[in-house]
Amino acid sequence: MKPVCVLGNGQLGRMLRQAGEPLGIAVYPVGIDAEPESLPIRESVITAEIERWPETPLTQALASHPAFVNRDIFPRLADRLTQKQLLDQLGLATAPWQLLSDAAQWPDVFKRLGDLAIVKRRTGGYDGRGQWRLRESDCQTLPEECYGECIVEQGIDFSGEVSLVGARGHDGTLVFYPLTHNLHHNGILLCSVALPEPDAAQQRQAEAMLTAIMQELDYVGVMAMECFITPEGLLINELAPRVHNSGHWTQNGASISQFALHLRAITGLPLPEPVVFAPSVMVNLIGCALDTQWLSHPLVHLHWYDKEVRPGRKLGHLNLTDSHTLRLQQELRALACRLPAEYAAAIDWACEKL
Repeated sequence: MKPVCVLGNGQLGRMLRQAGEPLGIAVYPVGIDAEPESLPIRESVITAEIERWPETPLTQALASHPAFVNRDIFPRLADRLTQKQLLDQLGLATAPWQLLSDAAQWPDVFKRLGDLAIVKRRTGGYDGRGQWRLRESDCQTLPEECYGECIVEQGIDFSGEVSLVGARGHDGTLVFYPLTHNLHHNGILLCSVALPEPDAAQQRQAEAMLTAIMQELDYVGVMAMECFITPEGLLINELAPRVHNSGHWTQNGASISQFALHLRAITGLPLPEPVVFAPSVMVNLIGCALDTQWLSHPLVHLHWYDKEVRPGRKLGHLNLTDSHTLRLQQELRALACRLPAEYAAAIDWACEKL
């Protein structure tokens, strides 16, 4: 089995490495400053856990690597301008948007997009960073350097957020997980709920949209698509050309995790539809220290990233899966007592979704 080098050595690379072990695939998550000579690059399949990277000796060595899967797709989707242009080209529903080039545009922006404008940096910016929610009286607060480097979207009145995680193989095979319901706090994913039988109409629409995107790009591997739920249907918010936080529940709630599915896709292994056998809940652990007493709950699977504890930082996650909904709800409520106070509302939300 060919080894896999992952550009980026954060938690996603770590979990790809863990998923490779049962498959007999040696996975090497590497930082962008690694020395190319120290890695088995020549004989490896190359993937990435990050969408953007600076020029270093390693990234220069990878730039012409024939087995760097999706190499030319990453920069296209990492820039929100070219990502939105792709969605428009395919006729897929998104929030109305435009490039924000100059402060003189603001009167026309609010006339066209309405009272609430969502400004996002074209590149970078995630987990609530690099984004602004502005009304007409606030637009002068936007930093001057943002002009030309941001897009602006219409603020959408949505009833919920869902994501679809799917994968495409080299031969065009497409497989999908059920839609995942997501709850964010301060722009960071706090909790996800996945059900074996999602809303059928939403699942069909989401699969059709993600299929169109992956086919157009000739994409190989796992991709995630975040959407808003509106009365008119799903609106695509953003795309992630990699394994995704909202798919972490698949580690314990599906027959094949998103990490194993990605490795299968990029190395040409069989790509069957994952079986989802029970409701699952994923709770992100943000800025809180490790508590081994989480493990006193029988349904809890702890995934700890072994990172320095800092406010607002994703440090790990908890997965809970059970076909007995009442028992899953009871476990979640018992777990809430061992989490920071801001998790109480998220646990209530998850119990309602179940």
